[in-house]
Amino acid sequence: MSSSCCTPGRATLTIAPAASTAPHRSETALRIAKQLIGLPAARFLMGGDDPDGIAADHEGPVREVEVAPFRIAPTTVTNAQFASFVKATGYATEAESFNSSFVFCGLLPEELADTAEPVAEVPWWRAVAGATWRHPEGPGSSIESRQNHPVVHISWNDAQAFCEWSGTRLPTEAEWEYAARGGLKRRRFPWGDELAPRGRTMLNIWQGDFPARYTGPGGPGTVPAKSYRPNGYGLYNTVGNVWEWTADWFVPDISRVMRGGSYLCHDSYCNRYRVAARSRNTPDSSTANIGFRVAADSR
Repeated sequence: MSSSCCTPGRATLTIAPAASTAPHRSETALRIAKQLIGLPAARFLMGGDDPDGIAADHEGPVREVEVAPFRIAPTTVTNAQFASFVKATGYATEAESFNSSFVFCGLLPEELADTAEPVAEVPWWRAVAGATWRHPEGPGSSIESRQNHPVVHISWNDAQAFCEWSGTRLPTEAEWEYAARGGLKRRRFPWGDELAPRGRTMLNIWQGDFPARYTGPGGPGTVPAKSYRPNGYGLYNTVGNVWEWTADWFVPDISRVMRGGSYLCHDSYCNRYRVAARSRNTPDSSTANIGFRVAADSR
């Protein structure tokens, strides 16, 4: 399949999606663009040559890349923001059309974890009927207490629809990395090279032994979109928490690039929470750890 171990893809299922009506752009949604942070044109060193990088992800070589001025959101799109979009447009996500999306088994009730269809290549994932952005862990779950968390179970196509409504767009991969680095050069993380400087937790990734034992506070899952310190440009959670779609193709006509890693990343199997790390999935795929951040051209 074209997706990675981090996020199973729609190609692993055979359910055909129902037709969905694309939303019309709303002028009132343009207020979202007012929150975007303006970044100047720049040349920066993109990519990585970390020894623990994944060769198949093509993180390198490190090369100088130029970006034009642009604007980017300080956080990923939240459940509250996505709910406003759906209320204004009546949009149905692809997870809702497929009536299925992927959820990490450790987030599911025991009965559902045992009965939902596992993904052969990545058995910690389950294809859960009824899992959507409104019900992230399937029927019975809710986002009521997670309004300021990143919206998840969002496909690349869904993200594009939100962008059309809000007068924004997805960042290019180069824009995303430039913004995610926060002005630092050749560093592993948005704050430097140490994962936990002076023992301080800087991001939301798996703690413990993946996938069987989680030792962090609370449990695995998303945290509010404004958690932890922002980077030097004022962006929150550019690594960890949820994967973020970008505008670019990873493999033309097959998969789109995702950046940043998620709350399920762990160095024992996937260390894609470094700034240079990248992954991919098909544009119609959705999981409980994929969201997105919007951008726009500079005014």
